[in-house]
Amino acid sequence: MRPEHPKTKTDILEKAIPLFAKSGFSGVSMRQIAKAIGMNAASLYHHFPDKQTLYVQAVQQAFASREFVLSEVLSMKIPVQEKLRLFVKRICDFMIDDPDFSRLIHREMLDGDGDETRLQLLADQVFHNFFSTVISLANELASDKDPHLLAMSIFGLIAYHYQTTPIRLFLPGAKPEHNDSEIISNHVISLLLQGLESKGNLK
Repeated sequence: MRPEHPKTKTDILEKAIPLFAKSGFSGVSMRQIAKAIGMNAASLYHHFPDKQTLYVQAVQQAFASREFVLSEVLSMKIPVQEKLRLFVKRICDFMIDDPDFSRLIHREMLDGDGDETRLQLLADQVFHNFFSTVISLANELASDKDPHLLAMSIFGLIAYHYQTTPIRLFLPGAKPEHNDSEIISNHVISLLLQGLESKGNLK
């Protein structure tokens, strides 16, 4: 039997991310993950006590570098409209440039399978701090609006374009440039700013 090559947790997580992105939490087993990585299941369990731990850490790793970039944008001392533009554009770029990241985020943010324990772990360990900064952006944009609802509307306007891409491309009026992150981000920003300005909410 060929000896196994040592695997770091980072190596394992990087290889697990596309598997979870493609099949979801329930669609792939620890044995299948171990086989795809090139190690036996016992060795995989040495690094991760169960699949839920592996999954949460995989989502965390997939999100970590993007969170850093997005949080940097949100901490900039610039006008709130410009901060929103940069924020939305960065998310659109991530969605287009990294399909695995896009699918992974869609699964948990949009398709959740009802496992409240896992969703709570993801909310607490992966998304909590970042979403708090987006709440702050929402408060800057419109202090009289519910910041949670406004934050979710920002994400929803972006995510729906990418979630519906397979069918959207065949619907009336679709154009190739509608997949361009610049086009999508400008459209989303325009809707948000016009909606807020029309009610006199934008500071």
